Amino acid sequence: MGFSVKEIKDLMDKMQQTGLGELEVEDEGYTLKLSAKKAKKTVENVVMAPTAPATVVSAAPLAAAPVAATPSAAAAAQTDEEETEEAAKEDEGTVVTAPTVGTFYSAPGPDKPAFVKPGQAVGKGDVLYIIEAMKVMNEIKSEMDGTIGKIFVKNGDPVEFGQPILTIV
Repeated sequence: MGFSVKEIKDLMDKMQQTGLGELEVEDEGYTLKLSAKKAKKTVENVVMAPTAPATVVSAAPLAAAPVAATPSAAAAAQTDEEETEEAAKEDEGTVVTAPTVGTFYSAPGPDKPAFVKPGQAVGKGDVLYIIEAMKVMNEIKSEMDGTIGKIFVKNGDPVEFGQPILTIV
């Protein structure tokens, strides 16, 4: 009958150890999807749903065990935290995050202009950027009207699920 709590915890531990961002496993008609947010080392979503007619089982998000920080890692984490706070103060507005893991592209092609630039007005439904995942180009569209604030990633950068990409003010 699906996956035991111990099996799920073992998979979560292996994801943390290997740095794997997402995992999907099927067993006896059940599908288990795990998604981890790399920066915080926590499992973001745990959803267990049957692939055949049966009862839906769901588990709450679980945090991974804390990792002891070395002095240099602690200093780097503090610097990252300061930069994030500074960016939040600098660019108030709505943060648009990556809906999936993949490669960020700011333009439809290498010789084409970027979809958006800081200061540019955008409308609901306008293409903001592309994320390539498993050889599929996914156009990410604006869900609101506004002006592009800051773009946090560069063309060709790998991105994680939930990573801030840009702001719309």
